[in-house]
Amino acid sequence: RVMKKLRLRLVAAGILAAVAALAPGLRGAAAAELTLMVEPSYPPDQAAEVYKPLVDYLAATTKHQIKLVTPRNYHFFWRDLRQNTAVDLVFAEAHFTDFRIKRFNAEPLVRTAEKTSYTLLASDQLENPTLATLFGRSIVTMPSPSLGFALLIELFPNPMSQPNILSTAASWRDGVEIVFGGEGDAAIVPTWLKEQYPNLVPIQTSREFPGAAITASAGLDGSIRSDITAALLTLHENADMYSVLAEIGVTRFEPATAAEYEGAEKMLKEFYGYD
Repeated sequence: RVMKKLRLRLVAAGILAAVAALAPGLRGAAAAELTLMVEPSYPPDQAAEVYKPLVDYLAATTKHQIKLVTPRNYHFFWRDLRQNTAVDLVFAEAHFTDFRIKRFNAEPLVRTAEKTSYTLLASDQLENPTLATLFGRSIVTMPSPSLGFALLIELFPNPMSQPNILSTAASWRDGVEIVFGGEGDAAIVPTWLKEQYPNLVPIQTSREFPGAAITASAGLDGSIRSDITAALLTLHENADMYSVLAEIGVTRFEPATAAEYEGAEKMLKEFYGYD
C-alpha cells in the first residue's frame, strides 16, 4: 500500500516534465477551470489518490485547471447525475453515460478501450459453488446503482431464491477482501480484476458493455472538449502514465460515440430516481 502511494506520487511529480513536448499541439482554447466527477469506485480519499496523476496529466497537457470531484458514495453520485449537477466532465460506466447522454445531451469524448463486464467470484472454501448454491449466502458488491450491483440482481431474478446481498464494499477490491476475511461467500467484481485473484472461483461473467466513458456536459466549449479528447487519446503513449492506467484497469482511451451506449441506461430502471 505504501509503495503504491509512493509510485503514484512519483508519477504525478514527473508529469509536468514528461508531457512538455506534447503540450504545444494540444492547446486549443484559453486556459479554463474545469471539474471532473468520477464514479465512486473508491472511497473519496483513495479516489483522489488514484486519479490525481490523470488530473495532473490533463492539466499539464491542456493547460486547463482540473478539479477532481469525488462523490462520497453511489447514492450521492446518482443524485448528482439526476440533478445534472454543474460539472464539466464525468467519468462513469455505460449505464450512467447513456443516462447523461439521453437526459442532458452530454457528449461522450473517449471510452476505455476495454469493454466492461463483471464476474461473480466465490470463496474457495465453498464446495463446487454455482449460482444455485449461493441462494441464501452472502454476496458482496458496491452499492446500487453501480453496474456490478445491477448485474448481480439480474443473476437472481427469482425472489424466492435470493442471496444475501451485502452492498458494503468501499471498492471492488474491498469486496474481495471481505470474502477473504470470511465475512462473505462471494463477490462481484469488474472482470479485469478476476485474474488478480486466482484462488477465488469464477462462477459467471456478465455480458459486455462499452467501456467507461468520459462525457462532456452540454455547455462545455467545443475547443476545450477537443483539448481534453486529444490529451486522453495520446495518454497511453506516455510511458510514465502506465501505472495510472493500470490502477483503473485500462490500457488506453479510444474515441466514444453516443450510439455505442444506446440502451445501457435501462440498467437503471429498477433503481430509485429513474423515470
